[in-house]
Amino acid sequence: MLDVTGDGKPRNRETTASRAKGGLLVAGGFVAVLLVIELFNMLTLRALNRTFGLRPRSADGLLDILTFPLLHANLNHLLSNALPLIVFGFLVFLSGVRVFLAALGFSWLGSGLTVWLIGDGGITVGASGLVFGLFAFLLVRGFFNHSWRQILLAVVLFMVYGGILLGVLPIMGSYISWQAHLGGAAGGVVAALLLRPKYARTPAP
Repeated sequence: MLDVTGDGKPRNRETTASRAKGGLLVAGGFVAVLLVIELFNMLTLRALNRTFGLRPRSADGLLDILTFPLLHANLNHLLSNALPLIVFGFLVFLSGVRVFLAALGFSWLGSGLTVWLIGDGGITVGASGLVFGLFAFLLVRGFFNHSWRQILLAVVLFMVYGGILLGVLPIMGSYISWQAHLGGAAGGVVAALLLRPKYARTPAP
């Protein structure tokens, strides 16, 4: 039997459509906020980076974990993160607000803590850790959820964006924080593991 709403429309289709709309609004809105912050940062000659960028292994740097993904080195830096943030954020949001917030939160925390613990020094800014976290979440969740649809999506995403995974390796240029990428990806995997369905957590008797 097909579950329908009061007006006779299929409930699952309505939910999918509303989540798709919400995903575009949230992911696009987040990038818009980053753009506003970047413009203000430009006007203040990067004063925000000096104040709220993440400084490894400093007591004040722990608070910077909350702010550093909102800042960027320049406009090109932000634009390089904008499209994958929208794409990955939208795809994660299709699974619901709770899943999106958990994936984003673990990616944010994992990225920040990793930079704080093993960062090379200096000030780290940028949302690329979130990009890697959401991407890693989308890559592995299908295997944890035993969902062939999510696995198929992961394969497609890997074929299109898989090259960015090199960013978790310390072989990249010194101006790239591989620590932020690695920590964000680890956070995304942890989120996928914790959010897997209960039936996938314990074997059947």
